[in-house]
Amino acid sequence: METDGPRFLVDCGLTQERELQDRNWGPFRFPPQSLDAVLLTHAHVDHCGLIPRLVCEGFRGRIYCTEATAEIARIILLDTAHIQEEDAAFKKRRHEQEKRRGKYPEVPLFTTKEAEASLPFLSPVKYGEMVTLGEGVTARFDDAGHVLGSSTIRVTFPTDGGRRTIAFSGDLGRWDRPILRDPQLPGEADYVVMESTYGDRVHEETEDIRRLMADIINSTYKAGGNIIIPSFANQRAQEILYYMNDLLRADEIPHIMVFLDSPMAAEITEVFKRHPELFDREMLGLLRRNHSPFEFPGFKVVTTTDESKALNHITGTIMIIAGSGMCTGGRIKHHLVTNISRPESTILFVGYQATGTLGRQIVDGAKGVRILGQYYPVRARIAQIHGFSSHADRNDLLRWLSGLTKAPRHLFITHGEGPSARSFAALLRQKHGWQVSVPGYGDEVILD
Repeated sequence: METDGPRFLVDCGLTQERELQDRNWGPFRFPPQSLDAVLLTHAHVDHCGLIPRLVCEGFRGRIYCTEATAEIARIILLDTAHIQEEDAAFKKRRHEQEKRRGKYPEVPLFTTKEAEASLPFLSPVKYGEMVTLGEGVTARFDDAGHVLGSSTIRVTFPTDGGRRTIAFSGDLGRWDRPILRDPQLPGEADYVVMESTYGDRVHEETEDIRRLMADIINSTYKAGGNIIIPSFANQRAQEILYYMNDLLRADEIPHIMVFLDSPMAAEITEVFKRHPELFDREMLGLLRRNHSPFEFPGFKVVTTTDESKALNHITGTIMIIAGSGMCTGGRIKHHLVTNISRPESTILFVGYQATGTLGRQIVDGAKGVRILGQYYPVRARIAQIHGFSSHADRNDLLRWLSGLTKAPRHLFITHGEGPSARSFAALLRQKHGWQVSVPGYGDEVILD
């Protein structure tokens, strides 16, 4: 966003879709050194993952975000850099063996050193705090209810006719979900830039999540296989533990071992423990009764690579929660190699799978997939629980918009695949008669 004064970004994410990798490797569409700030809504890699590159190429402003987001962003950026380095080394070895070159350089997108260099620019703020960006431009962060520390951001800026406010939804969460508080409503806004990841559908109810999860675990246990869950380390892994703890305490599933095979998820879980002020009433009640979902019998955090490899030699049914959530990297690939061709095992997806990712190929019914350079037939049971998503569905998005105190001058639908974004835009035009558009990549808009 460019004003007569400060120039800033809202988020600076890394794309995980294979066909869009040029956006990660290509030059920024603006000189990074020309920016005064970045307003970071939350610490998912598709919102913060290119910050090290931004800093490496000249950005020297502040990156404003909540304290929890800053703590989690540190973990995620360093982990992403480590994965980039490992994947680049693996790709280089494979290409040398195959005597070929890939489309992209055999180097990491950014290194651990470059990720570390970006961390001092993180500048924590509190919910409701007014941040002055300069020349009369201010920003306020409110709770988005999506992941720990996630925010919607309202930017107010001067115009010839007075002042205008633009609300950025970031990624919105859902009402009545475990652990976190509900999203805060937007209030007054002249313009809205809004996500639409699930703008064309409604999630299963919470009770359905428990039932579906119990059914999948019980049937896989009966078949003698493993439950492999590709999971995002931030929020999703913690919600899985929440439900597992609930089901185990209710004796609705066998008391199997549960392994969190993600050092990053383990670190983020520690951040959760440090920020109980962000929890909802129900979660605080569990903690008071010593029923923390992050500590229960049969649960083990896996830290070392050797421990991770050893999981594939355990007999009997176990659950392995590992990253990444879309199977684009990390330890999950090795567990897929071991289990994806086993009919008795279940690969359980509990999150959104972007077009072009390995996870999307699997849930779309691919008969075989390429993992770590080798082809594997898909014989395992493939299951998906959409209701786990921490993303608002169509009804939640409408509920958030109901908090606007007046009709916006224009509403921009972003951060959703084409059909979802267009469907939600059409719904809003029909329901409210608002001016709604779905901008394309690189479009520029003048706000008056």
